[in-house]
Amino acid sequence: MPKTDIDPIISMVSSRLHFALSALMLAALLTISSSSAFPQSRNRALDASFSADAIPKNTLLRIVRAEDERRWDGDLRSLLSDRNAAVRKRAALAAGRIGNETSVADLVVLFRQDRERDVREMAAFALGEVESALGADALLATLKESEDPPLRARAIEALGKIAAALPKEQEVRSRELGGVILEALSLEGSRRSAADELMVLLGLTAVLRAKPANAGPVVARFSHYSDPRIRADVGNTLARLKLKDENVYLRKLLLTDPDPVVRANAARVLGATEDKSSFEALLNRALKDQDSRVRVSAIRALASLRDAPATVPLLQRGATLLLAATSEAKDTPRVHQGEVNELLEIASALGRLRQNSNDSRTYQWLLEIRPVTGIAPEVEIALARISPGNYLSGVLTPAQESMLTDWRAASSFAQALGEMAALAPGSRQNLAPGSKENNEIRGDAQKILRAMLDYRNSGLTINTLVAVHSEYAVPDVLRAFAAFKPKDLSEVLRQHLKESDVIIRATAAELLGELPLDSTNTEVLRDALKVALQDKELNDAALAIIDALAKQKNRNANLAMMPALDSSDHLIRRKAVASLRTTGAGDFSARIGTVQTRNTTADYERAIARIGKSVQAVVLTSKGSFTIELLPEEAPLNVDNFVQLAKRGYFNGITFHRVVPNFVIQGGDPRGDGNGGPGYSIRCEINEVPYERGAVGMALSGKDTGGSQWFVTHAPQPHLDGGYTVFGNVVAGMSDVDNIVRGDVIRSISVRETSRRLPVRRR
Repeated sequence: MPKTDIDPIISMVSSRLHFALSALMLAALLTISSSSAFPQSRNRALDASFSADAIPKNTLLRIVRAEDERRWDGDLRSLLSDRNAAVRKRAALAAGRIGNETSVADLVVLFRQDRERDVREMAAFALGEVESALGADALLATLKESEDPPLRARAIEALGKIAAALPKEQEVRSRELGGVILEALSLEGSRRSAADELMVLLGLTAVLRAKPANAGPVVARFSHYSDPRIRADVGNTLARLKLKDENVYLRKLLLTDPDPVVRANAARVLGATEDKSSFEALLNRALKDQDSRVRVSAIRALASLRDAPATVPLLQRGATLLLAATSEAKDTPRVHQGEVNELLEIASALGRLRQNSNDSRTYQWLLEIRPVTGIAPEVEIALARISPGNYLSGVLTPAQESMLTDWRAASSFAQALGEMAALAPGSRQNLAPGSKENNEIRGDAQKILRAMLDYRNSGLTINTLVAVHSEYAVPDVLRAFAAFKPKDLSEVLRQHLKESDVIIRATAAELLGELPLDSTNTEVLRDALKVALQDKELNDAALAIIDALAKQKNRNANLAMMPALDSSDHLIRRKAVASLRTTGAGDFSARIGTVQTRNTTADYERAIARIGKSVQAVVLTSKGSFTIELLPEEAPLNVDNFVQLAKRGYFNGITFHRVVPNFVIQGGDPRGDGNGGPGYSIRCEINEVPYERGAVGMALSGKDTGGSQWFVTHAPQPHLDGGYTVFGNVVAGMSDVDNIVRGDVIRSISVRETSRRLPVRRR
């Protein structure tokens, strides 16, 4: 599936016996009267060094191998009692990364009893990664009893992760945890002394995850703090939760705050809450702010307000950008290539502002920017929204031909045609002569999409030495076609379950799973799963088919999923276990087992040998270059994977297929559609490095699904902390990162290693 910014997945669990033993150990522990730190129960002296250099090589090798195999056993458990504090801390992190619920009792003992605060903090972090309710009571007790700010901060962070992961049947417990998080954050804000920055930042993210009721006033009070990072995170939390408690003050921040991230996040809140009173302030920043991140956020907010008076000034701004981009006059400064992103944002906003208006001026401007932006989905969708009839009349032949010449253009056309499924049947677009009824428009759009799906029989021929990969467009065409709910949709989807392309089959299965229960679909999905379990490189089809079968909720579907329990792919086994549990077929957790890793002892030794060194990757792109300082101590296997791919030239010629201004640029997909990878998956190595501006993370479509796709953040993204592996930071060339647009090319990545190590900023 596409590598996206958030995609939760169920944590691994073990047998019922181990679960019961863990619960008993935990219950016994929590009956002991507690203090801010239990007396150390170990008699041996402790080494207080926490550097990875202080961990013996063989011990670190054992830990990294256990992580990679997702193996929690007595060997790793014993390291939690090691006399070396660095070993205990690193073993605790490993337990959190592995995520086995039977480790919770041991982590709680470490969290409550260890003499070293760093070890206790890491134990709290690990409890949050396991996401088990069994760890909540110990964390709650620490929030109640301890005055140690870093320890409280890690406890509140962990509680936020646990609350967010609890299933619906534990909603009461989730609300309880959310209330405690909110109370702790409120207490921090009411202190006479200065609030602890880490506690506030992690508390804001915990609120974002737990979503407690009445969070607005508590979060909003921190918008007045002098620390711009706190103000920025307040905006991020309010925007994502759509809370409008501080909108009046946020308008002021939008116009006057010196920090561009604060201004951008203020604009996001005002747009998310559809604050009509903020129209003038948002328009001012959309047109005049010096920072493109602020302009982009303000443009998006104006689109959310759907206030038509924004149309003319946005068109004027767009015309200025277009003129600069196309001018060849030597005395005219050319537009920054990064501002193509701004043109796309304006196009998207105008599509929402002028929907179904048949606005000829806006429609014409959108046609004029095509030579600069290409056939981009933002532009095509905007055209289709503004004047569906006009769009249809000009897209029939280009859409069909694009399936054989440019799959990216075909994908854009399909997404635009899919917009017409939302047209109300039985009415007319407008009263202009020659206008079409919506039924006719919907019918014509479906015909074009059918023709695109049948591209092999179009009769069109092309002569090219370059692989066109028409199949890459089919998933978007299928989604657009399904939006119309045609009577033969099931039949069309079942036919595409037989395609050779894995992503087409995955998309067909996903869409079949959304249809009403059907015994024929169950049989077809069963047969398709047998084929998908033999796929060598991508497991997307198998995972999507298991999901679709689980939605059938019948005995035959459950039986059809059983062969997935024997897959050599750990992710497929885990998906099958979770799905069978959801459908009531039983608990097959014991079948998950460990990961059959592709790494050897030599691979592990090479990866950990970089710890203590400076490892830099210079990324040369079609827009310039930037330098990444890789973090082998924080994510040795992710760094090693990236380095090995770079050294063999894997990334050369691959595009940045995803660019979201003020969020991320993403590349590393050989397909270019967001679905590709190197033919294998690597483990997550979640760590405490925050997603600041310039953080480099591994893209995922679920836990442990990393491969070759990676991203760089334009601005801090605290909601990604502890969810996606940070394995590097951009240390030079961020201006070139800002200028990258979708389709720009990675020319090469060169790696250089020296003995000098740069400090790593952890929260």
